[in-house]
Amino acid sequence: MEQERQNWTGPHLGTWKLQSFTTEDLATGQKTDLFGAHPSGYLSYGPDGRMYAILVKEGRKAPTDLVPTEAERVDLYSGFSSYAGTYSIEGDRVSHDIDASWNQSWTGVTQVRQFRIDGKYLHIKTLPDKNPITGRESISVLVWVKVE
Repeated sequence: MEQERQNWTGPHLGTWKLQSFTTEDLATGQKTDLFGAHPSGYLSYGPDGRMYAILVKEGRKAPTDLVPTEAERVDLYSGFSSYAGTYSIEGDRVSHDIDASWNQSWTGVTQVRQFRIDGKYLHIKTLPDKNPITGRESISVLVWVKVE
């Protein structure tokens, strides 16, 4: 169902650049930087209620040719995450209603995140769920800095 459009206001609006992306395995407590110590990416929240997120693994290699080999394609896919859709905010939770995604199993679902804004930093924490990269029950913490 299409979300009713409204004009959003607030400190979440705008573009945010990814600073860190840490995942904690809930069974072991082990924390890892699945996309490296210095991943890249952007998150944007628009006043029209639309959003997008792009995350790219540190050190992602370009294919040797325009058309990647099957092994290069797998490596590229496993070092990338992206989705777009609409969003809504309730308290300290933001819900992303996904219209398009790098992982088709996310398309048409809602991803709920906890968030807080601390000055120019946006902290987002996923709720416990199966990680789409590791397949293990985990949470992830992402820190973004506002693009001025």
